[in-house]
Amino acid sequence: MLIYFYTLTAEDLTCKVISTGRCDVRKHIKSKRLAGIPADLVRKLVQARHSHGWSQRDLASKVGLPQVHISAIETGKVAPRFNTLLDLVRILDQDLVLVPRSLVPAVQALIRDAEPSANRDSEAGERPLYADDSGGEHES
Repeated sequence: MLIYFYTLTAEDLTCKVISTGRCDVRKHIKSKRLAGIPADLVRKLVQARHSHGWSQRDLASKVGLPQVHISAIETGKVAPRFNTLLDLVRILDQDLVLVPRSLVPAVQALIRDAEPSANRDSEAGERPLYADDSGGEHES
């Protein structure tokens, strides 16, 4: 890798080579990209597809992708591009929302309460947002 030092004088711009060492800058930069999309997001995509009664082939035809690509996304072998993820989510009648991390628990509680659940007791009535779903006993 060549590193250049530029000095600007009134007459001209001079360029001097100050290093000719071989240096791979990429090895010093840690990747911040995820290896794939989070497992819970993949699970939600599969659940949404099933709730529509669609096969992978049906979803693929609606998005304009090969069925193999949908399968690879659902198994975590491929991380879709952002535009592809948006297309998938919108076709499945879902949406992506940016939420401040401090509000994630509250948003998750709202979503959990809005979703029908087979194991939720219908006679339990309303639950506050701060209800503990862990099933464990609290110390008093």
